[in-house]
Amino acid sequence: MKRTHKNQVVESMTGKPPPKQMSDKHNRFHAEKRRARRDAASGQVKRQRPRVDRESKSELLFYGLHTVRSAILNPDRKCYTLYATQNALGRLELDDSQLETVAFEEKSPRELDRMVGSDAVHQGAVLLVAPLEAKPLTALSHTSLVLILDQVTDPHNVGAIMRSAVAMDAGAVITTSRYSPVESGVLAKSASGALDLINHIEVRNLAEALETLSQAGFTTVGLDSEGEDAIEALPDQSKIALVLGSEGKGLRQKTRQTCDHLVRLDMPGRIKSLNVSNAAALALYVARRKLG
Repeated sequence: MKRTHKNQVVESMTGKPPPKQMSDKHNRFHAEKRRARRDAASGQVKRQRPRVDRESKSELLFYGLHTVRSAILNPDRKCYTLYATQNALGRLELDDSQLETVAFEEKSPRELDRMVGSDAVHQGAVLLVAPLEAKPLTALSHTSLVLILDQVTDPHNVGAIMRSAVAMDAGAVITTSRYSPVESGVLAKSASGALDLINHIEVRNLAEALETLSQAGFTTVGLDSEGEDAIEALPDQSKIALVLGSEGKGLRQKTRQTCDHLVRLDMPGRIKSLNVSNAAALALYVARRKLG
């Protein structure tokens, strides 16, 4: 049986040809026009979102005075172009020899907003850089304190943790190659310069890395809300590898089983838990005092 197209059915029922079907693109275009006319008639003006340059894997935009300064002073960091106001350039407190390998372009605050987004606190300085490659565990230099993150995913938290690690003189921050944030402008800003001041080591298998650290003389200490002892009860150690779990889930079961000790942070107040970056700062402070 010959199939009848639905347009032929419409025409046979009404005696008129069916209306022409417009494309979705055509309909969206005219819908936008109608909304613009209505807004103009009511006196409303639609605000345009600032254009944000997207970061790539090969080039990143760092922003903020501490972040930019630390990146430029890091001999392992490839820096391409500094975009800054004249005021911010002076506040970076860098001499000509420190800036000689970096191109400079003066920008207004509004132009910098367009580069990194109006919500980014750039303080008048933006730097185009290449990302650093995470180091392997074999690159761990002589140190008595390292911090290990078991799939902490929020770049704000990882950046804040790196800042605390530098403040407590930890030798490295170790992350997993999966389920950890890549280097980015957000992470660098949250670290406030610490990203270029600490060794970032990346491992594929965290349990194996913990065993390797144990063989190197580190006592692996996992921070867990159900730890048998408070962290203050930890005996003095010559080397400590402090392990923190992800936001919400905490340490994975395999990680818990591999750690030499599981300890907890006791909260005497009405709130019994902390953000992972705050917990890291407290645990690092206690761990530093436990080093014999």
